[in-house]
Amino acid sequence: AASTILFPTIASAEIVVPEQSKEYEFPSDWGLTYSYETDAARVRAHMVTATGLAKGSDRMEDFGKNLKKEMIDFVSYYRRFPQVAGKPSFSTLYTSINVLAGHYTSYGYKYPLPEKRRKRLYQEYAEIEKSLKRNR
Repeated sequence: AASTILFPTIASAEIVVPEQSKEYEFPSDWGLTYSYETDAARVRAHMVTATGLAKGSDRMEDFGKNLKKEMIDFVSYYRRFPQVAGKPSFSTLYTSINVLAGHYTSYGYKYPLPEKRRKRLYQEYAEIEKSLKRNR
């Protein structure tokens, strides 16, 4: 019998964690549109920006406070709908939201995320993006 060798696919490739940066554009699109795909992509994009912020970034505290409110609003609204709450993109995003919100609660808004936590979040963000592209 022939044996099968499995090679990792691109999807399971190692996630590259970008360097933290103080350079970013402060979003003007906070809040929910009440369209799941739009809101999930927006919250994810804001979380990616937050994860990459370096200590001393301009308006970092404002960004964190706006993001935490947006994350809480997102989860509070969408977890009530079984057709959304069952999606892989929602459960992974919910997990990421808990990680980031927990960081803000424990360390405040001015302290950047540690490398290990950033790596895990970037892996989750990649999963969320794939799930959203597949409407899942």
